[in-house]
Amino acid sequence: MQPDKTDWQIIEILSKQHIPNNQIARQLGVSEGTVRRRIKALQDAGVMRVRALLDPDVLKDKQLAIILASVKESKLLKEKATEVSKLQNVNSVAIISGAYDLLIEVIVSSNRGMITFLTEQLSTVKGIEKTETHVVMKSYGKYI
Repeated sequence: MQPDKTDWQIIEILSKQHIPNNQIARQLGVSEGTVRRRIKALQDAGVMRVRALLDPDVLKDKQLAIILASVKESKLLKEKATEVSKLQNVNSVAIISGAYDLLIEVIVSSNRGMITFLTEQLSTVKGIEKTETHVVMKSYGKYI
């Protein structure tokens, strides 16, 4: 399924805030039933999913970090990205261009939690050569 213009408008609205279907319909000039059917079709096709997002700044006992990682063999990128995405504390994984291959977003309990993640979880993924960790000090407009 390829989303059309109306689908993209619905996705854009929902990506910024969760509002009722009737308000989306009013903004777009369509019926509430149209919005409901389109959201269901987008979800059924795997184009979109709905999940709760948290403001990392309100998570006082949690630490958000970005880990850049190199994969030993490029042909294993998808496999390693999938493997890393299944680790506890991993919010998302992206294959990127540049000096590193993967961008890994994690939420841990503290510095000790970060050490545990790096030494006991990420280190179990064979083929990850090196990492560079960046702790997020303050986030603007970012929900996880």
